[in-house]
Amino acid sequence: MENQSKTVRVWDPLVRIFHWSLVASFAVAYLSAEEWESVHEISGYIAFGLILFRILWGFIGSQHARFSDFIYSPQAVIEYLRSLLTTHPKHYLGHNPAGGWMVVLLLLGVLATGFTGIKLLAVEEGRGPLAQMDVPSLVSPAYADRDEDEEHEGKAQGEKEAGEEFWEEAHEVATNLTLLLVFLHVLGVVVSSRLHGENLVRAMVTGNKNLPEKDSV
Repeated sequence: MENQSKTVRVWDPLVRIFHWSLVASFAVAYLSAEEWESVHEISGYIAFGLILFRILWGFIGSQHARFSDFIYSPQAVIEYLRSLLTTHPKHYLGHNPAGGWMVVLLLLGVLATGFTGIKLLAVEEGRGPLAQMDVPSLVSPAYADRDEDEEHEGKAQGEKEAGEEFWEEAHEVATNLTLLLVFLHVLGVVVSSRLHGENLVRAMVTGNKNLPEKDSV
């Protein structure tokens, strides 16, 4: 006798739009980093804004979009990973425990990448929402002679260069760590799809999952 299945709505439209928009904006930002500065900047802002939206939606969104639905204890994550080694891995309608924490790490990764990028733009070019935090103090010529003025200018220039180097390196590290998380996320989707017999990519497009009756709760 064949197992009956039913279609269950899991992901709301805003979650799906967020997901694929973030994929596109992060990819464009990464690929345009060396050649198209304006494209890189715009796509970076879009990705950063999407993350802020997703954090908000994680508190007020639909059931499976909320953090309370997919942030599990470390013990639950371990138990889930152990179940993957059995013939009947534990199934979750929304994000599984490991996938839930991967979502959190990805959000933090893109958030850190965006923040360090905005900070770097402020330090290098004095532009962006954080630019006002990087305005150097000026020495009034009425109270400083030429040597003191030059000394302060040299110190300010050295601090600016050090700041540029720090934030450039921080931005690069955050980007590479986020890229690593993306690869692990894709690997997890492939493995989970095979073990659970469901197409997670299609589910994120349609919002629906086709589940056997015995798995539907």
